[in-house]
Amino acid sequence: MTTFVFRWGIISTGKIATAFVKDLLVDPKTRDVHDVVHKVVAVGSRTTEKAQEFINTNAGGASSIKAYGSYREVYADKDVDAIYIGTPHTCHYLNALDAIKAGKHVLCEKPVTSNGHELRALLSAADDEGVFFMEAVWTRFQPLCLEVKKLIESGSLGPPVVLQADLSGNFDIQKIPKTHRILDPALGGGALLDLGPYPLVWAIMALYEHPDNKLSAPSVSASMLKTPLTGVDSNTAFTLTFDTAELRAQAVLSCSINLNSVNPGVIIRFERGTIKIYPPIYCPKEYTVEYFDDEGSVTKAEKRVFEYVGGGWHFQADEVARCVRDGKNQSSLWNHNKSLLEMGIFDEVRKQGGYRFPLGVERVVE
Repeated sequence: MTTFVFRWGIISTGKIATAFVKDLLVDPKTRDVHDVVHKVVAVGSRTTEKAQEFINTNAGGASSIKAYGSYREVYADKDVDAIYIGTPHTCHYLNALDAIKAGKHVLCEKPVTSNGHELRALLSAADDEGVFFMEAVWTRFQPLCLEVKKLIESGSLGPPVVLQADLSGNFDIQKIPKTHRILDPALGGGALLDLGPYPLVWAIMALYEHPDNKLSAPSVSASMLKTPLTGVDSNTAFTLTFDTAELRAQAVLSCSINLNSVNPGVIIRFERGTIKIYPPIYCPKEYTVEYFDDEGSVTKAEKRVFEYVGGGWHFQADEVARCVRDGKNQSSLWNHNKSLLEMGIFDEVRKQGGYRFPLGVERVVE
């Protein structure tokens, strides 16, 4: 088997980019991957010195990796196959558009844009340029999630009825600067866009993707509590209702920036059992499944624990490399329509919650 070498350019040198790059350097054979291998060839930051420091600290310090003091130099590098974008989400639209126009394939962190209009514009540009584009919903590609999805769709638990998922983090908002990304509305701050993608991805996997749903979009009901510090949402709850002829189910989702996470972080309740996902729900390593008898008593319980080398970011990288190798413009596991669904839900939640970004944050508004 010929190994496909996939060459990455990295945009941003923050925490998420650090985690992603470290996973790119993990030997793929440790996760039983033999057809693709990843190579970091360029890193862009605000200065060349900062990019080089990132390379030395997180990318092994190889002299072959080029350090650039701008993002545009990474986009223009002929040795780069794909761009990984790890900037704040209010920067995603412009960063991704520049990469696409340079003819590069793109993996863009979540949430992929500030609103659905921006995403549709990016997808149109990607289509015009003939490049691959994917939102970096890394959870969707992890081994535990793939196994749970098979279990859900096996029918052994009956149809799903209610999914409850929460991701919260105590950011100590009374003490951090108001310019912190989680508090600054100019950076799209608040719980929904920062934490909300993770509860939502579980609802999309378990309910939206369920064969009985036939990819029908849910109705949305939402509410927000906004902090008086800056007006961003500190606590958001939203319910997705799937009501088709074959699937009647709800997802009750929440996220907060002033609370600790709950355990379990995801509970999926079926007519004949329950699946419990233990935190962190963005990269879970453990779940349990309980089977019920006709009276609702637990007749069998099974626990599954997963282990692998790395932080879990490399599975999505493998998907990108394979899709590009095979000439695909999107992934079948997390395709463009799922990102559009996500951003449409977030737009509706913000509308119902009365949360508007400052003028100019959203680059495309219609």
